[in-house]
Amino acid sequence: MKVKRHIRKMLVFGLWCIIGAGVVVLLVAAIRNRKDKTCAGYEISMAGADGQWFMNKKEVVDILTGNGATALKGRSLKRFDLRSMEERLQKNVWIRDAELFFDNNEVLQVKIVEREPIARIFTVTGNSFYIDSSCERLPLSDKTSAKLPVFTGFPTDKERVGKADSLLLQHIKQVSLFIQHDPFWMAQIAQTDILPDRRFEMIPMVGNHIIEFGDGTDFDKKFGRLLQFYKMVLSKTGMDVYERINVQYDRQVIGVKKGGYVSRADSVQAARSVQSLIASAQTALIDSANSQDQRRSQEVLSSVNNSPAKPTTTEKPPIPVTTVLKRTNDSNRKNSPTKDPSYETPTKSVKKKPASKPTSSKPPPAKKGQPKAVMPKKT
Repeated sequence: MKVKRHIRKMLVFGLWCIIGAGVVVLLVAAIRNRKDKTCAGYEISMAGADGQWFMNKKEVVDILTGNGATALKGRSLKRFDLRSMEERLQKNVWIRDAELFFDNNEVLQVKIVEREPIARIFTVTGNSFYIDSSCERLPLSDKTSAKLPVFTGFPTDKERVGKADSLLLQHIKQVSLFIQHDPFWMAQIAQTDILPDRRFEMIPMVGNHIIEFGDGTDFDKKFGRLLQFYKMVLSKTGMDVYERINVQYDRQVIGVKKGGYVSRADSVQAARSVQSLIASAQTALIDSANSQDQRRSQEVLSSVNNSPAKPTTTEKPPIPVTTVLKRTNDSNRKNSPTKDPSYETPTKSVKKKPASKPTSSKPPPAKKGQPKAVMPKKT
């Protein structure tokens, strides 16, 4: 039994060895057969900034072929060193990543990922360059000009910078990305000047003022305070009233008017009313003058409608002639239809007048005297 079991194991092991050797032979044959084939062509695909290409496919082909020294199509596949070709491509400053491979149709696939500039920087000497998201310097391109936030006054032209300038590049990157992703600030900020102490001053497109921004720390909060100041103050006073607007200090905005007057706006207090402000700011910024005129007219109308009527106590109400002529009990009063100015008929005396007399509704003639029955007797 032990001998049979041992023989069975040997047979199984030998079978697996034969299968493995067959697989290896097939793979080697397939590789040799593939290497004997030639390149059927190439396809280049590039990814990067939307609608902006800082290098074209011809430049990629020139790098791969050594400016036309070697051909790609019709070349044997075993003569391609794909790793070396990728390294040559990645040496180009505009190429961030490159990947090469052959598909099943022996077509060379070239995948290029281009660097995307995020800011344009001018140095103190007047030179200019781009930087990408990794703060890598990129040269200007003669093919296209990117619409990016502009920073002027960078302190050095050297590619290798120190710790302070490296931190400054990080701040430029953060501020530039924030401006790029906000359409309002992208349209409003014309350029950003770098001061010798590495603080930022921004020049707006609309308004004759300077924004003292400080460094790049808490950039999102600073832009938030500046936006609140625009909505709450500049939308009412105008964009040219203030000479300088300082947002570099926490929880406040300092606006210096032209002529030296200083006005402070506490951003904490402004945050309490920002919800109601945002709801009305859109209409107020579009047509603030018309809305103010409409509110004024409504106030005037309401004040007129709610005002009390003119007092009439200075003049006595007119008394009907019929009542005056009927109430003549004074013996010294002359027979005259004219009302005595000192005479005033009380209301309650009119109420006590009996309603059964037929003469109450028919007034006597105006020119006739009173009846003899009511005249006093002569003694």
